[in-house]
Amino acid sequence: MNASQLHSAAAGPLSTARRVVIKVGSALLVDMESGRLDRAWLDGLAADVAELRSRGKEVLLVSSGAIALGRRELGLTGGKLRLEEKQAAAAVGQIRLAHAWKDALEMHGLSVAQILLTLTDTEERRRYLNARSTLNTLLRLGAVPVINENDTVATAEIRYGDNDRLAARVAQMVSADCLVLLSDVEGLYTADPARDPNAKFVPEIRCITPEIESMAGGAASTVGSGGMATKIAAAKIALGAGCHMCIALGRRERPVKAIERGERCSWFYPSTTPATVRKQWIAGALKPAGEIYVDAGAAHALRGGKSLLPAGVLRVTGKFERGDALVVRDAHGAEIARGLSAYSSADAERLRGRRSSEIAELLGFHGRDELIHRDDLVLTGSGRSG
Repeated sequence: MNASQLHSAAAGPLSTARRVVIKVGSALLVDMESGRLDRAWLDGLAADVAELRSRGKEVLLVSSGAIALGRRELGLTGGKLRLEEKQAAAAVGQIRLAHAWKDALEMHGLSVAQILLTLTDTEERRRYLNARSTLNTLLRLGAVPVINENDTVATAEIRYGDNDRLAARVAQMVSADCLVLLSDVEGLYTADPARDPNAKFVPEIRCITPEIESMAGGAASTVGSGGMATKIAAAKIALGAGCHMCIALGRRERPVKAIERGERCSWFYPSTTPATVRKQWIAGALKPAGEIYVDAGAAHALRGGKSLLPAGVLRVTGKFERGDALVVRDAHGAEIARGLSAYSSADAERLRGRRSSEIAELLGFHGRDELIHRDDLVLTGSGRSG
């Protein structure tokens, strides 16, 4: 095995991933004694991100730390904070956290974007689609999104409360190939190694069984909110989305590079891919809100793996909004495909039979060139070419 093959084997799924989400816990970013940002550690992770980007990978960061930084600034030391104190600390700390990421990543020539999400942004379809579109656009433009829960407005009833599950939802949202949870533990053990000397390390998990779930314990950090239980919950989300997940010790100078050189960590392996999961979801799990009838040329293009352009549309039926599922039929009414519409039914009707270059003139804004993009479309029937 040559050096390149050894590197690939050590890195595991990280070496082949196209899109990577990295979650950073508060206990890694913030020194637990002083409450200050650990800039040396942050610079090391920024170098890791830059190296991933240099190899053509897209990277998203889900970063805790706003409350931990803000509470020191506001003098909120000591015990557990009340909700309103957490919100105040987050409002102050988020500014410092965003600036820290900006400074660290711009040293490597990387543009940084800040995204604040709440539970409803990932659970309500319209807001989910808007967030997904924004993240995909930022990645396409070469930026590194830095994502955190919007703790300044989220209440106990409408918040994740930990960034492990938020990171998994983000990975699901953007169809990431790999989710890395950097933590204050090096992976999953059969029991808490601090309490049980016989605890065994678990390097690979291919199915989350009740036995695996029973291995999870509570939160160990005084500045973080997650524990192994939240990481297992995150793994369920990630694996269900076809995304590999890694739990790794973050307390290293170059934590992602350490994973790639084979340092101990726990890998969770999905049974499918993000693309397959998304196609299955579009094909079978969505109730279509409308139908699109297309001409023979468009039908042929769809079967060849192309997107659906407005020019090939003959008829639009039903009332739907952007992001709703549609059935695509040929001129004879036979089902060809199902997909997610880039436009509402009213806009789709205006665009019917027109060229993509006319979209801005017809609608007053220039959206996507495609009525249904090929990434949002799955063939479900043969139809007839006419």
